[in-house]
Amino acid sequence: MVLALVLFIIMYALLLIFSEKRWIIALSAALLFVILGILPLGNVLKAVNWNVLMMLTGTMVTVELFIQSKMPLRMAEGLLRITPNVRWAIVALSLFSGVISAFVDNVATVLMVAPVGLAVAKKIKTNPVPVIISIAVSSNLQGAATLVGDATSIMLGGYLNMSFNDFIWFHGRPGIIFSVELGALLTLFVLFWIFRRERALVNTNAETRVTNYMPTILMAGTIVLLIAASQLKTKPEYTNGYICCAIAIIGVVYELVFRKNSSGALDTVKAIDYKTLLLLTGLFIVIEGLSHAGVIAEIAKLFVSVGGHSKLFMYVLIVGASVIISAFVDNIPYVATMLPVVTDIAAQMGVEAYLFAFGLLIGATLGGNITPIGASANIAGIGILQKEGYEVKTWDFMRIGLPFTLIAAISGALLNWIIWA
Repeated sequence: MVLALVLFIIMYALLLIFSEKRWIIALSAALLFVILGILPLGNVLKAVNWNVLMMLTGTMVTVELFIQSKMPLRMAEGLLRITPNVRWAIVALSLFSGVISAFVDNVATVLMVAPVGLAVAKKIKTNPVPVIISIAVSSNLQGAATLVGDATSIMLGGYLNMSFNDFIWFHGRPGIIFSVELGALLTLFVLFWIFRRERALVNTNAETRVTNYMPTILMAGTIVLLIAASQLKTKPEYTNGYICCAIAIIGVVYELVFRKNSSGALDTVKAIDYKTLLLLTGLFIVIEGLSHAGVIAEIAKLFVSVGGHSKLFMYVLIVGASVIISAFVDNIPYVATMLPVVTDIAAQMGVEAYLFAFGLLIGATLGGNITPIGASANIAGIGILQKEGYEVKTWDFMRIGLPFTLIAAISGALLNWIIWA
């Protein structure tokens, strides 16, 4: 057990130091776990959550096709036309990015919406830095709202065997989407306050031309089929993964056969984030090795010894720790590590795992909004600004991200406690 824990700590430290090589580090650690006999070779394939990996792969392809179609830009432009002034336009763009990110990867959402925000800022000659930051933190906020919104929500759904509908209504109670959306609603007041002086009128005559509506249909089809699959009482173990991959294949075939767009189809395949998929594969194996060695159970015991038998204190500890840690650490390895821990804690305390697991996701998703390096979407937004020649200071980010996080995390965690405690 000590060897497994030491290897895990070394792996995690290396993940923090060499962020560009995370997939290599995770796979190397997984290989060591097998070579050293910590995890039997026969358990390796069982350790990998293939449903999660298939969902991620399929969603990545469909999202790339959606981006290529330019439909998100067209939607954003339509949204701008109905806003009375700049303040409302920025709030509308942030809200729009949040809604999109409930179904599309957060980084992809920022890459789609940020150029529109940049164009608006240039037209009215205002500083685009707070505009792009608002779009980035809003996209992070709602990634946990649905099963397909973010890698962490897909991981949670796979680990707890939750369907698309379960994020909306679960075991006769409101799902996690209500906690996330309450936080999103309250953060609008933060944006209204920050941009209270931006009263200039918005004038946009640009209209992006959409020539391919198939990706939009595929995006909608993914959601509809996942909802439909939720209604099935008996279904194959990898149903959600099959759905996402099948729709992605349809999209690629459509590009190749009907649109004769081989370059677009190739770009779609290239857009798959293979490094994240390999990172998750390695983490699944390492975490199974930790569980097999008894480390997960011991960590859970440590939490229980600190938190005692108070369900409220333990819940606050999990949410608070998740917010703080995710402000500096990528939430994918953190959530992958902590999911089995919080479920074990719940088992030891004799409570339902959903309370702690949902609290973990709320804290880990929103914590990334505190700092510029806390989430990939933040880094993507800052990268866009830097290419335009704008400097983004840590305080520039935190003056938006910190109140955003506090309001969303506290309100979301409170509602989640009321529902599941």
